[in-house]
Amino acid sequence: MEYMKSSEYASGLLERVIQRVETVIVGKKKEIRLILIAMLSGGHVLLEDVPGTGKTRLIRTLASCLSANFGRIQFTSDVMPSDVTGTSVYKPMTGEFEYRPGPIMANIILGDEINRASPRTQSALLEAMEEKHVTVDGVTYALPRPFLLLATQNPLQFEGTYRLPEAQLDRFLMKLSLGYPDIDGEIEIMNRQEFVSISPVKPVMLAEELVKMQREVAGVFVDPSLKKYIAEFAAASRKHKDLVLGISPRGSLAWMMASQAAAYLNGRTYVIPDDVKEVALPVLSHRIRTRYELLQSSDAERIVVSLLQQLPVPVQSSRMRG
Repeated sequence: MEYMKSSEYASGLLERVIQRVETVIVGKKKEIRLILIAMLSGGHVLLEDVPGTGKTRLIRTLASCLSANFGRIQFTSDVMPSDVTGTSVYKPMTGEFEYRPGPIMANIILGDEINRASPRTQSALLEAMEEKHVTVDGVTYALPRPFLLLATQNPLQFEGTYRLPEAQLDRFLMKLSLGYPDIDGEIEIMNRQEFVSISPVKPVMLAEELVKMQREVAGVFVDPSLKKYIAEFAAASRKHKDLVLGISPRGSLAWMMASQAAAYLNGRTYVIPDDVKEVALPVLSHRIRTRYELLQSSDAERIVVSLLQQLPVPVQSSRMRG
């Protein structure tokens, strides 16, 4: 009963975060909600869109709402791994090396235009994303908790971009696109601009509260039938005639964790089929590769949707525990 009350309180608090972000970001409640789901799962998010759609402002606003330390890495082709992780500096007075942290040492990291970085620098992020620590000159340094990478990338047809390796794409819990606002939304953005520029967003919750919520999300009950469905879906993707790369076991786990977070955000302590369906596209679409050389986002989503239609989510047979 106490756990249920905690979940309901957290749901209300997270709804306040969504409302606060919506005072700055117009017409993107679905995307804001999905990013919060990723945060609750402890996962990272990749935002792919053309410049000027509000990706950077959205990430900055979320960091402000959580009262979290914010770090920004502007990726370019000449950014080195040490520019991300930090470096060791020799101190003549003590005769020892001192670690000077890089921008990765923050709670919420904005990795701006991540696909402009070289493959060498891309690889420096893998340890941080997966292991939650970095290694500099043979010494390992733990990253702060919570640690969340919210990266932006331009479409591949833009000049000066690199394709992210599959190993790194698989470490992003979700891939999202904000898209252009509608006409009314764009007018509202212009109307709000002066107000937003002089009014900083006030925090709604502490970063420590997010860490507590992440622990509670891990305890959200998932019915065995839903676990079986996720595994069967992943197996079907690996045999799909149009795919050379299907859903990995990491992808299956990410799907389940995102479903748990979606349930938690709704104030429940158990997952229902609607939670599984809600997060399917953003969690799965970037993890597959077609037989064609270039995979368009629309192609990936089409294949995921077709698999969802072929394998309908089962009706949950058991209720929440306790």
